[in-house]
Amino acid sequence: QVQLVESGGGLVQAGGSLRLSCAASGRTFSSDGMGWFRQAPGKEREFVASITRSGGNTYYANSVKGRFTISRDNAKNTVYLQMNSLKPEDTATYYCVKGRTTWDYWGKGTLVTVSS
Repeated sequence: QVQLVESGGGLVQAGGSLRLSCAASGRTFSSDGMGWFRQAPGKEREFVASITRSGGNTYYANSVKGRFTISRDNAKNTVYLQMNSLKPEDTATYYCVKGRTTWDYWGKGTLVTVSS
């Protein structure tokens, strides 16, 4: 049983930073890619960032490129999302995902609120 538990969300002012963490259990962490999605109130869920199994490649949505950084620590079974220069439009629930060819596993999410 794979479990993904996000943490690190909260309230921050525009221009500030937050670091989200996602701790994974239940399957060999390094066998899967990891990623983050988000869903703002009244909007569809959207891709934010992903990282390959080894961490050698990362991918970002255009809206966060240059501001967010995804990383992983395979020894700690944890993936991170460093979010800098936050904007009010980054307000959303952020979900951690895990999988190989598809995102098979999802966390329950952590809420990020950016005030203007």
